[in-house]
Amino acid sequence: MMEPSLRLWTSDQVAGYLPLGTGSVRGFPCSPSPWLPWSSLLPAQRPPDHVQHHQEVHVVLGNEACDLDSMVSALTLAYYLTQTAAGARAAIVPVLNIPRTEFPLRSESIFLLREQGIPDGCLIFRDEIDLVMLHRAGLLTLTLVDHHILPSGDAALEEAVIEVIDHRPLERDWGPRRRVTVEPVGSCTTLVAERVMEGPPELLDRQTAALLHGTILLDCVNLAPEARKVTPKDARYVALLEARFPDLPARDIIFETLQKAKFDVTGLTTEQVLQKDLKVLSGDQLIVAISAVYMTLEEFLQRPGLQHDLPTFCQQHSYTALVAMTISFGERHEPHRQLAVYSPCARLRATLCSALERASSPPLDLSPLPSPCPDLCTYRQGNVAASRKKVLPILRELLLHGGPEPWGCRAGEEAMAEDEALLPPTPMNSLVDDCPLARGLPALSPEAVFERVSRLAVVRPGPAGSPEKK
Repeated sequence: MMEPSLRLWTSDQVAGYLPLGTGSVRGFPCSPSPWLPWSSLLPAQRPPDHVQHHQEVHVVLGNEACDLDSMVSALTLAYYLTQTAAGARAAIVPVLNIPRTEFPLRSESIFLLREQGIPDGCLIFRDEIDLVMLHRAGLLTLTLVDHHILPSGDAALEEAVIEVIDHRPLERDWGPRRRVTVEPVGSCTTLVAERVMEGPPELLDRQTAALLHGTILLDCVNLAPEARKVTPKDARYVALLEARFPDLPARDIIFETLQKAKFDVTGLTTEQVLQKDLKVLSGDQLIVAISAVYMTLEEFLQRPGLQHDLPTFCQQHSYTALVAMTISFGERHEPHRQLAVYSPCARLRATLCSALERASSPPLDLSPLPSPCPDLCTYRQGNVAASRKKVLPILRELLLHGGPEPWGCRAGEEAMAEDEALLPPTPMNSLVDDCPLARGLPALSPEAVFERVSRLAVVRPGPAGSPEKK
């Protein structure tokens, strides 16, 4: 039996860093999930309080869109690091990089985690741990998964990064001191699966395998060549997981189930549709939101009240512009991509459109489509392989080197002239500058925090015959 290399924090140690409320799991029993890091960290008795001895924290942080790939990468890598970091001083914590209130929009993640007996009450979200405070105290180290560039509001945390695992084109040099794994695979989870499967065989149980397997299949569109997402490495690790655990669900079944959950936007408002899979770029006075929208462009444009909802959404979140990238699939899993650019600032909108139209690395092959409103430009995207992760560098380069003055408008300048009102102040989230989290988080009693953290492992669900962790 493997001896735990780390120990669970006491309530006093985590108090002040994890304002987790009452520890409610919202009606779902926090069933024991031995693959989670804390499962092997529970000693017979609480360890002594090490706050005064500077207990370090190693956070595994996914990207701010927090899709299934990002979430599972963070959770499974944190488990692996916990089990293999013999003698490490730091407590290893996977953090989901969205506020808890946005988690209900991640329907495919909720489904897969609950299928594996992992209720959302056991997870830690970005608004529930103060990374800035930990960093200022010199107690934070960071591993980034499924991204390698922090938003401007988190720029100070770059000093704490010790490792990066990503499947996007590398846009910055992290230098020799960091461990960097960047490969153009279809799913970042594939790279995490490779790391886990290179370790001791007993670390990979069926729960972990099911999370990795389902996520790779969803990200790589069931390994369909027509989708132009899958690589040989993705297919190889799906096959290896299936060879280790032959009772994993059939590929078609798990893919169709997760895909249906992901594309289900029934009952969502336009704001929620845009927030479901959202990333934000900022440069000087400009903030551009890039949203993956899981429907056709025609369906999106026909949403009731859209011409009111778009400016309202941007004004409420202080976004200068919005790029909505729609994605849908045909009967053979072939993707269809369309794109919309919204901004009340005409010159900024024209500059964004020009950058996307003229992009060559990669070319998007955009064809203009009729638009229902003057502030919105719409396109059919011929290069269906150009997903958002390939479009983000185009927009980031524009924001970094274009500057607001050459475009002729500041953030919200023309919108303010039209509305005769100031835009609202910076929203309370961690994705933009002047984040209120920098001023600290509300206090919480140590007892409530310890109750929440101590629920992270108790027993293990799973089908009969599933291999148990030894």
